[in-house]
Amino acid sequence: MLELYHSINSVCAQKVRIALVEKRQEAKDHIMTLRGDQYEPAYLRLNPNGVVPTLVHDGVPITESAPILYYIDEAFSEPPLMPKEPRARHRVRMYNKLIDEYVHKSCTILTFATAFRPTFLKMPPAVWQAEIDKTPLKRRAVYKRSVIERGLDSEFVADALAQHEKLLFWMADSLKSGPYLAGNAFSNADCAVIAAIFDRMSEADWAPFKNLAPDPWPKVQALLKAA
Repeated sequence: MLELYHSINSVCAQKVRIALVEKRQEAKDHIMTLRGDQYEPAYLRLNPNGVVPTLVHDGVPITESAPILYYIDEAFSEPPLMPKEPRARHRVRMYNKLIDEYVHKSCTILTFATAFRPTFLKMPPAVWQAEIDKTPLKRRAVYKRSVIERGLDSEFVADALAQHEKLLFWMADSLKSGPYLAGNAFSNADCAVIAAIFDRMSEADWAPFKNLAPDPWPKVQALLKAA
């Protein structure tokens, strides 16, 4: 039996959903709000880092999105999501390393600096600081605190933009030689980068991203130009 703890608009969770569909596997949904439920003791027993996704297979929790992709491919053989050729397999792993170690964090930095920041600024500082300090991953609290306080002027923003640019450059380069990112077949590299959250997001999910004031794009453009 498969169970998946995830959030609708989590970029970390979407790729696991894609891999399960590719493998024609169904998982029981446990939708997380990520408004504190990720820190409840029952969930922390499954995922001590208090993040999504968590895949539970026959009662055993499997954590961290890239290793989950590799696990799914090994646990369910068809269709394969890893190429056979060593260099193509290396490319898949490099995409997942970039995304897991850099892009996911960068996405959090940019969304908290823009879409989610106004909600936190409406709270007393002690309240929102206590909330982000609940994370077992203390580095996350550091950069979330910075972008909530300083927005796009945070010292973490420029590198976050650079990581997204690097991913787009890699993708453009890979797609020069074929329709997929790592060879001639769909793979875990493609699972990792496809944006498959838009059709699942409700109006409430979309709300923080609409009608941002001030518009963050001019500042983002200036940062990209300066880089």
